[in-house]
Amino acid sequence: MNLAIFDLDNTLINCDSDNEWPKYLMQKGVVDKAFVDMKNDKFYQDYLNGCLNIDEFLAFQLAPLSQFDRHELNQMHAEFMREYIVPHISDMARLLVQSHRESGDELLMISATNEFLITPIAQAFGITNIIGVRLETNDEGNYTGHYIGTPSFKEGKITRLHEWLDGQNKTLADYEKVYFYSDSHNDLPLLKLANEPVAVNPDDILLAHAQKNGWPVLNFV
Repeated sequence: MNLAIFDLDNTLINCDSDNEWPKYLMQKGVVDKAFVDMKNDKFYQDYLNGCLNIDEFLAFQLAPLSQFDRHELNQMHAEFMREYIVPHISDMARLLVQSHRESGDELLMISATNEFLITPIAQAFGITNIIGVRLETNDEGNYTGHYIGTPSFKEGKITRLHEWLDGQNKTLADYEKVYFYSDSHNDLPLLKLANEPVAVNPDDILLAHAQKNGWPVLNFV
């Protein structure tokens, strides 16, 4: 069996869900423009530049989730999906996932975005193995605004992947081919670990690395 691992933002969707969510919250009147601008101007640029402070970012990004109970958040996410995510899912992305499914490959999404945002999106692709930033909940099952464990970011994606494999009593050696599809140079640690790395909508650094190493390059935009 092969393992097909997919990044989410700017890979399977032609946008960044972590960027779109604050815009949705602003539309709902939950946050102000300063919140959105800070996310998009500071944190997103730090991410693109490869210098994101993940702890600082997550403290900022997860705080609004603690303002609502899970039922309210699920209703909000359904609206967010319809308006901000589904229009950015290309037919090519759907076909890519479907081709791996039809080949009998195991499908896994791994993202630096939190599990609340990515889980319904992964499920829309029919992917049920999902690794995102794990969120702390209180006794009522509501989010506290804090994360737990290792964030699935940069080398943390490898840590979380091995944790997932351990939970199934497997290792990467159990798979003939391990595909990883990503857009970002932040994912180079996992791309180098996979024996079938693929750059999708790559940033300039990843594109140069892919071309130098002969990796396939896909463009879904």
